[in-house]
Amino acid sequence: MILTLSPAKTMDFGAQCLTKKHTSPDFMQDSEELIKNLTKMGKPDLSSLMNISDKLADLNYERYRSWSVPFSTDNAKQALLAFKGDVYTGFGFDKWRAVDFNFAQKKIRILSGLYGLLRPLDLIQAYRLEMGTGLSTSRGNNLYDFWGDKITDALNAAIKETKSKVLINLASNEYFKSVGVDNLDAEVIAPTFKDFKNGKHKFISFYAKKARGMMADFIVRNKIKSSQEILKFDIGGYYYCSSSSTPEEPVFLRD
Repeated sequence: MILTLSPAKTMDFGAQCLTKKHTSPDFMQDSEELIKNLTKMGKPDLSSLMNISDKLADLNYERYRSWSVPFSTDNAKQALLAFKGDVYTGFGFDKWRAVDFNFAQKKIRILSGLYGLLRPLDLIQAYRLEMGTGLSTSRGNNLYDFWGDKITDALNAAIKETKSKVLINLASNEYFKSVGVDNLDAEVIAPTFKDFKNGKHKFISFYAKKARGMMADFIVRNKIKSSQEILKFDIGGYYYCSSSSTPEEPVFLRD
């Protein structure tokens, strides 16, 4: 079983080190090409391209210019530990052991606008580049064009290596759109999380994002290897609702 996640806009590159193990992203040359395109842009252009404030444009303008290779633990951090957005607050890294990091490295893949596809222990430097960004490159008008089939091919390689038959998608639609689902060599299952509000269960983005992280954490710490086992997910008050679910979209509710 392979598991996909979105990255996060919020990042933390503090000195906390929960594991010394690290690897390098597979598509560094592609990332360097994107960085070259981004460093040609001024701050107002970045603000317009990404629809971000002048302050964030300033921050990322400096990030792109300080981005440098080779990566090391002195100038980069493992992806799974660097991202600090809503999804990643659902992980309980303080309870992880070496075996958990090893399992995650095999099973989790993080979709990224700048890095394409990341393993949890791949070193990354700080950035902001959402997959839906309309950045023009020699390969097309946006990042979906830029990455083409590379992300799908890399996922298929991971599926083959782990002898997986199922991909659990916990990524957002924006990011999973970069995957050619019809060409995947695995069945895609996309869990949905709903919270009770105003008399009915609804999809609430903030809570759903954290629930995705909690489910990923649940899968890793329990070494879950089949789609049936994820139906046992009961963290944070969520429970599986069979009457609301389909095989491709199991639904988890919280009252």
